[in-house]
Amino acid sequence: MRKSLLILAIFVACNPLHREGIRRLSPASAGMDAQRLALIDSTAMASIAAGDVPGAVIGVVRGDALVYEKAFGNKSLVPEKEPMTVETLFDLASVSKCVGTTIAIIQLVEKGQVRLVDPVHKYIPGFKPWKDETTGEEVTITVQDLLTHASGLDASLPDVPGFVERNGTNCPDSLIRWIATQSKRHFRPRTRQLYSCLNFITLQHILEQVTGERLCDYAQKHIFDVLGLQHTTYFPLYDGAPYRPDLAPLCAPAEQLADGHVLKAEVHDPTARLVNGGNSGNAGVFSTVEDLAVMCACLLNEGSLNGHRILSPLTVRQMFRIPESNAPEVARALGWDTYRRSPYTCGDIFNPTTVRGHTGYTGTSLILDLETRTAVIILTNRVHPADDGSAARLRSTVASIVASAICR
Repeated sequence: MRKSLLILAIFVACNPLHREGIRRLSPASAGMDAQRLALIDSTAMASIAAGDVPGAVIGVVRGDALVYEKAFGNKSLVPEKEPMTVETLFDLASVSKCVGTTIAIIQLVEKGQVRLVDPVHKYIPGFKPWKDETTGEEVTITVQDLLTHASGLDASLPDVPGFVERNGTNCPDSLIRWIATQSKRHFRPRTRQLYSCLNFITLQHILEQVTGERLCDYAQKHIFDVLGLQHTTYFPLYDGAPYRPDLAPLCAPAEQLADGHVLKAEVHDPTARLVNGGNSGNAGVFSTVEDLAVMCACLLNEGSLNGHRILSPLTVRQMFRIPESNAPEVARALGWDTYRRSPYTCGDIFNPTTVRGHTGYTGTSLILDLETRTAVIILTNRVHPADDGSAARLRSTVASIVASAICR
């Protein structure tokens, strides 16, 4: 027994990953009403009964503590039913944009390696500007334009199957060439907003040019490992082998494709999966409610948790601001959504001007209320087994319940 304990102690001491995780408090200890939070249970079960989602895992963070964590329904419906657990990993879809790509890029800004005002063509030669067809005036697209979806680039790659047929799978170089030279520039940068996955794929390539590392490797080393996240990773697929095969069995399955194949430990987004091989700026991160609670607590505590820092306090504040250089029509912060114009995700009670967050196509979401230092994490696989579910009502009602539970 002593020998076993000694070996374990040596392993823990030598392992570079720390495992503090996030502390857990009762709702009352965190200034929240437990009876109010318990109402989450019935609204989650109602969503499952309505067929909106097969299951869900929901977490609530207050300050630096997790005060609510619960799993509902089923993780899988096909090929067989499996109950949902709090250990389930979910394909975060576009939530990857903020917990992966955004934080990675903002870290480079902190280090002076990238500036928000830098033109994209500084890092990607030949990246076309916007051009006024009448006057010939050209306006360059900047890093900030990408982060705030104010670049005017196409929302997505318009024909993924056709692109793959022409270029093959796992062809990120072909994709960035297409974005640089062929994607439409729909408006003068910084005057409007068009949500675009291509913005964040472009940011991915900027990061990879500057660091010489793949985005998935950089984020793992400089974000996920720093915070001690044991169940958060990108899932690139090369020759069908998951990047983290140890975590693959814990993943919630996503859509069942036309050929009967059920996506599991494979990115649902077709551009990320087929064109970028899972290593993609717009999607690709898989995580659990506990790991995302650590991330949220870190950001609510100005970039640091358990003595481990990923961003400085001033940087976090700047990341959550809406840039004044953008037109009023652009309501995005740096990589994060704001809810002053579309408050649906943050419910009816939180102050929409103080909430930042992001949603994911697969049914995931997280919001952070900076005023009350509260976060709400909702993880579902609404695309399982078919892409016909919805997490919209669940997001809104849970947010309102959480806000109403805050006592102090």
